[in-house]
Formats: sequence, structure tokens, C-alpha cells
Amino acid sequence: QVQLVESGGGLVQTGGSLRLSCAASGRTFSPYAMGWFRQAPGKERESVARIYWIGGSTYYADSVKGRFTISRDNAKNTVYLQMLSLKPEDTAVYYCNARLLGSDYWGQGTQVTVSS
Repeated sequence: QVQLVESGGGLVQTGGSLRLSCAASGRTFSPYAMGWFRQAPGKERESVARIYWIGGSTYYADSVKGRFTISRDNAKNTVYLQMLSLKPEDTAVYYCNARLLGSDYWGQGTQVTVSS
């Protein structure tokens, strides 16, 4: 079993920044990939960023390219999402995801609210 615990959400003004963290625990952890998804009210959950554990290659949604950076600390089994130049449309619940042995694991979500 894998547990993912997110932290770092909050309320920020347009143009501000936040850093989300997601710590994984529960078993020997060597995922295929970890990433961040978000879900705004009335919208479907969407992929924001992903990092592949071996090699460290990354993927970003077009809407966040150049503003968000995903990174990982293998020793701490932790993935981060640095968010800069935040916009009101970034407001959502952000979920950490880990893909391991064909299964998806999710954190509980952390709220990010960007005020205009």
C-alpha cells in the first residue's frame, strides 16, 4: 500500500507563487512516474505535470508550461510542484498521483486558490 500526503496549498494573489509537496510512504517506493493533477469546480480532473522516476523526464500541460516546475527527491520519496505567476484559472484542488506497478495512487488533495 502507498500513502501520498500533500502539503503546501493555500490562498495567494494573482502573480504569486506556491510550492506543493507530496511525500510517499508505505512500501519500497520506486514508481514509474509521479505527477500532479487538478480539479476545479464543475470541471474534470486534468493532468498538470508529471515526472518519470527513472531518468527524470518531465511533462507539463500547455496551460502551465513556463510557470510550473515539477521535481523530485528520490531519497525522500517526495515530489514537488513549484508554481509561479499564478493565475485565477489555476484555482483548483491539486492531487498528487503515483503510478506504481500498473496502479494509480492518489493523495487527499490540497486546495490552491488564486485571487484576482
